[in-house]
Amino acid sequence: MRHAPFFPFDCLILFIPLASPLGKLLTARRLLRMHIFETVELLQKHLSTLRADGHTIGFAPTMGALHEGHLALIKMANAAGHKAVASIFVNPTQFNDPKDLEKYPRMPERDAELLKDAGCEVLFMPPVQEVYPPGKDLTIQLDFGTLAQVMEGRFRPGHFSGMATVVHRLLDIVHPDALFMGQKDYQQLSIVRDMLRQIPSLIQLVMCPTLREPDGLAMSSRNMRLTPAMRANAPVIYETLLSSQKAFKTRLANFVEKEALDQLAAAGLRPEYFEIVDGVTLQPVHHYADAPLIVACTAAFAGEIRLIDNLVLKG
Repeated sequence: MRHAPFFPFDCLILFIPLASPLGKLLTARRLLRMHIFETVELLQKHLSTLRADGHTIGFAPTMGALHEGHLALIKMANAAGHKAVASIFVNPTQFNDPKDLEKYPRMPERDAELLKDAGCEVLFMPPVQEVYPPGKDLTIQLDFGTLAQVMEGRFRPGHFSGMATVVHRLLDIVHPDALFMGQKDYQQLSIVRDMLRQIPSLIQLVMCPTLREPDGLAMSSRNMRLTPAMRANAPVIYETLLSSQKAFKTRLANFVEKEALDQLAAAGLRPEYFEIVDGVTLQPVHHYADAPLIVACTAAFAGEIRLIDNLVLKG
């Protein structure tokens, strides 16, 4: 494998084949102070050097099309004293609809710049065959029980199996000390926590608060695909969550949920679910006193774009 020539310390060292599409893309511009790898072998060699120098690793897996929410993961990893490592990998096993996979935005050069500016130390951008070597079945066989059956599990069968498999695989590659994930994908985070319990693993899972646009819309890579009309309507999701937070203190969950669904539909969205659940088990709750941690979770289509969000109602 050819390596890029060594540059002074204020320049990027590219450990990727220069003839590859990624190599051509990233050498088009000089990025500063970040190492980028395409292969597991070279990534692990570099991370071993960091550990030998006494550093710990904070890892943020992403699928690219980055926004400030992703960058906050990097900043939190740095603030905790770790060397921040990110991955960009559009995992094909997480998409139920092949068209959704095809349309998922990919902008690696822009993403690399953003990560570098946020203080990312290492970026892993592997091709599919590096994550899923041909001839190897890396699917994890864990039973997540009802955690994977409710909400997203009802509408996206197989999604969490694919998600857990790729997260497990990336953790096996990176071997981080801490894993940083966003609250916006609350059910996903809950399943990863359960996966780490079942393995078992000493990796610390850090939940990072959802970052929002000024109008309240949760930051998401999918937001850039919204039409202007749907982008104008989408903030009603957060408005509905805030309304439910206030109403649930004095009303039963089923009434609050119905009003929320009606509010979303009245704004021109097509809601799939709005559920008030125990923040640990993800099982339905009925009263404010039913659990110490309670979360409202929702998914709704704004035009053709499916958006998810959640809000802690208690805890």
